[in-house]
Amino acid sequence: MRFIQILILALMAAPLWAADLPEDVIARLQNADVVIVGEVHDNPAHHANQHAVLSALQPKAVVWEMLTRDEAGRITSEMIHAPERLATALEWSQSGWPAFSMYHQVFLAAPDARIFGGEVPREAALATIQSGPATVFGADAERYGLTTHLPEAQEAAREALQFAAHCEAVPRERMRAMVDIQRLRDAVLAREVIAAFKETGGPVAVITGNGHARRDWGIPVYLDRVQPGLNLFVLGQSEAGRIDGAFDAVLDSEAPAREDPCTAFRDDG
Repeated sequence: MRFIQILILALMAAPLWAADLPEDVIARLQNADVVIVGEVHDNPAHHANQHAVLSALQPKAVVWEMLTRDEAGRITSEMIHAPERLATALEWSQSGWPAFSMYHQVFLAAPDARIFGGEVPREAALATIQSGPATVFGADAERYGLTTHLPEAQEAAREALQFAAHCEAVPRERMRAMVDIQRLRDAVLAREVIAAFKETGGPVAVITGNGHARRDWGIPVYLDRVQPGLNLFVLGQSEAGRIDGAFDAVLDSEAPAREDPCTAFRDDG
């Protein structure tokens, strides 16, 4: 793997219009065909940074992890400036994603961009448990590498992360299926990026979680495999310097106050 420069910039949570980006980050993203911007989903500062990235890039298309293809197709240009109408059209309150107000500013940063949805519908994710990611992905599964097993060390590392993410409350033997779902989601997002680039000519921005953004096993792996000529810039976002994975640059922010998501799984004795 080529040398990865990790740039840590301390950014405190701030109004969305107040986020600044380093000049070298701006230069690199403006020279890219595809800019993948990671996030911790409930961190307002991360969405402020995404707003700043899209404002600087002005992409022709934006691929959203949070939207299915069907949901992306519901969006009209008029909705971008009508947050309540947009949230209603996307049924955001039932989606399980954090407050729409954080994401709406990201939509506003590039209001003329075409919207693509890369979220795997729940039914497809559940089907992956029984059938595997290649079957659910369908055509081109082999081309995307979904018909082959991960290296043993990577599989083990990914299962360990999934076990921790599920508060160690789900049996370990189910973690392989969770990794398969993650691989499917990465591949589907990559497929949407390629479609967006072919249809618009780019640049394409991707709004997604850090786990999907990471260069070592996320969306970039699939893009490099299927369309290696794309110039990618991958921006991760850490909290207090903590982040898993490899990125071209990392922006650091403070973590917001949040409840421990694992509290409900603990035995009160």
